[in-house]
This record gives sequence, C-alpha cells and structure tokens, in this order.
Amino acid sequence: MSTKREHWSSKAGFILAAIGSAIGLGVLWKFPYVVGQNGGGLFLLSYFVCVLVIGIPVLIAELMIGRSSQRAAIGAFGTLSGKKSEWKVAGWFGVISSFFIMSFYSVIAGWGMSYIVMSLNGFYKGLTAVEVAKTFDTLSSAGGITILWHFLFTLITMRIVLSGVRKGIEFWAKVMTRALFVILFVLLIYSCQLKGFNPAFQFIFSPNLDKFNFSSVLEALGLAFFTLSLGQGIMISYGSYMKKSDNIPQLATIIGCSVIIVAILTALMIFPVVFTFGLEPSEGPGLVFKILPYLFSQLPGSMIVSTIFFTLFVFTALTSSIPFIEVVATNIMELVGWGRKKAVIFVACCTFTFGIPSALSFSGSLFPTWSQIYGRNFLNTIDLLVSNWLIPVGGLLTTLFVGWIMKNEVIQEQYTEKSKWVHFWRTWRFFMRYIIPVLIVLIILQQGGIVNFNEWFKGA
Repeated sequence: MSTKREHWSSKAGFILAAIGSAIGLGVLWKFPYVVGQNGGGLFLLSYFVCVLVIGIPVLIAELMIGRSSQRAAIGAFGTLSGKKSEWKVAGWFGVISSFFIMSFYSVIAGWGMSYIVMSLNGFYKGLTAVEVAKTFDTLSSAGGITILWHFLFTLITMRIVLSGVRKGIEFWAKVMTRALFVILFVLLIYSCQLKGFNPAFQFIFSPNLDKFNFSSVLEALGLAFFTLSLGQGIMISYGSYMKKSDNIPQLATIIGCSVIIVAILTALMIFPVVFTFGLEPSEGPGLVFKILPYLFSQLPGSMIVSTIFFTLFVFTALTSSIPFIEVVATNIMELVGWGRKKAVIFVACCTFTFGIPSALSFSGSLFPTWSQIYGRNFLNTIDLLVSNWLIPVGGLLTTLFVGWIMKNEVIQEQYTEKSKWVHFWRTWRFFMRYIIPVLIVLIILQQGGIVNFNEWFKGA
C-alpha cells in the first residue's frame, strides 16, 4: 500500500491495548461462571495450561501475520499466500466474528451502563433477591431502553476509534486498562475482607474431579481463545501496527500472562461475594446482573461497591469493543479504499443496526417465534454461532496457514527478530503444525455437538 501505516508509539501502548482487548467481558462476565460450572481449581489449571501452551503460540502467529504483511486480516492472508487467494477466507472469518460480537457485545455493555445509573440510585434498596433478579428481566425486556444504551455504547466506541491508532486506540487503552487494574484491585481488597474469601480461595485453587471431565479441557481451550481475542482478526490488525524491532514472542507471553493474572484476580473478586451468602459458584450468565446486585446490597457501602463494579464491567467491555470496530473498519479501508472516518462510521452504524434484534431478544417485539425455531433467542444464537463455529474455525485456518502455507523463512524471521527465545522456535513450529490444529478440531467437534467426548470416553 502506498499509504504509510500508523504504528504504536511504544511497546507499553501496544501491550496495554492488547491486554485491554483480551480482558473483556469474556474474563469478567463469562469466566467466573464457566469456572464454577467446571469445578474450580482443576479447570482453572487447565485454562492456564491452555493459555500458555496453545493460546500464546497462536497469539504469536497472529501477530506475525499482521506485522509481516502490514495489512489487516483479509489483506494479510492475501498478501502472504501469494496466488493462493482462497486463504483470504481465514481473514473473513475474523472480520465477521468481530462484527457479530460487537453487535451483541454493545447490548450487554449497555446493560452494564444502565446498572451504573441504577446503582447510583440504589435501585435494590428494600428488594428481595427475587425482586432484584426480576429488575434485570424488566430491563432486558424493555426494548426501547436497551436500544438506547446499545446506541450510546456503540457511539462511545466509534468516537474513540475515529481518532486513529495512537490518539484513539492506544491513548484510551492506556487510560482505561490502567483504570481497570485500579478498580479491580480496589474490589479485590474489599472481597478479601468478606467471610467467604477463604472458601472461595479453596474453591478456586483446589481440584474438584466431580465436575471435571474431558469436555472441561476443551472448554478451557475455547475460553483461552476467547479471552485472548484469537480468531477474531484483532491481533492480526494490532500486529500490523507493530514495529520491526518489537520482540513478538516476548510481548505475546506478557499479554498471555497478564490475562491469566486478571482472570485469577477476577475470580478472587467475585467468588468471595458468592460464598459469603452461601450461593452455588456454578450460577450461570445471570450471576452479574441478577445475583451480584442483590449480594452487593447486603454489604457495607453497597452503593459504592455496586457502582464501582459496573464501572469496571463497562470499562472491560469498552477496551474490547474498540478493536471489534477497528478490525472491520480497517479491512474495509484496505478493500474499498475508504478513509478512516467514513469506514468507522459505516461499521458503527451497521453493527448498531444488526444489534437491534439482539437488543430486542428478551422483549419478544421482533422475531417473536425465533426461540421456537432456533432453540434460543437472537442474541444467544449469534453468540453461539461465533463461539462454537466462527472463532474456532478462524483459529484453525490461522494455524494451518502459519504451519503449512506461510513461507518458512518469513515465519522464522518474524519469530527470531530481536528475540532471545530462538531455542523455542522449533518447538513452537511443531505445535503450530501438528498439535494445535488437532486440539482446535476437537473443540469444534465437541462444542458443535458433533461428538460428545465424555460419552465417548465412558463407552471406550
């Protein structure tokens, strides 16, 4: 391309942007209940291993693709595959995933914004646990209010991305990711004072074989992909903004380890509250909106704690939503030749419009028979499509591309550039070719309902 590509102003800026992207609602909203449903400590250990052994190598691969091509996902695969332009489909998987996720992500984040206002008003005062839970049912079924918050969150995200890489994404990533850590530590210190902290600590770090099985390992691997923003085109785009002097293996490891640390801190923040009131840690997605607000109302300083928590919730959502719009917009800029302003506004309008059915999923005012036909509402259908198919298949194509299609000399140069980790090169290459693709196929088979490995192992 003739236009000079913008780059990160510093390594710290890139790291904070990448960490902010990874530490999204996947860590704060999805991670706690998935850990609870899979027995705590043993699942957590599996997740750590998956991040270190599988997630970080794939993250290295995506950063390599971006930096070596200096293009966004679709153009990157096209440039590096030469005449084999069919590999562009791998980039399309990432772009479509980011588009779909942003469409419903902003709905969930919008609920978080609503809960900030609700917490400041002390909405839970005098309400029972059932009544607090019903408050969320009322909010989610209020189509107009949900669309309003969906619009406002999309608007904020769009405004940040409009400012570009350094002045927009990097600047706000530095501000919000640092603020995220501060808020997380404040809430963690508060949770440490609760009587449920010790049983929560034991639950998180003690193995429970009763709820752990082979599918738990695959779920841990899928969660590692989701929480590291892999298979979504994000890290390819972020890699394209990296400088040649950046040490990719080292930076990828820092990002992966940071996500692990935040995951632990998040679990230590949320589970003490759950155990303090004797609830089951395996509560589902409703934990954040239906259960925690009531539990907060029973604690000292409830209004402050609740408001701070949902501010953290929105911040984590925002640091992830920024790259979702950036990925789609950057690819459009390269494919169509649009400027940043036009592309970003177009993408924001499209994700908002496509997200309206998700915003109305619980009201029944649009597609009222959707659940009867597809077995779940519109929002959950899109979430399932992305989580079970688009991200895993996109990740699989990426590993196959780097392992078998991308030129060996290009890969080796990208891996070893300014790196002292040259001795890991052959091991990484072996995993990308033979180990990781097989594991991703197993994820697709299990999550897609094609094979139930738990039943398979029982019958073996």
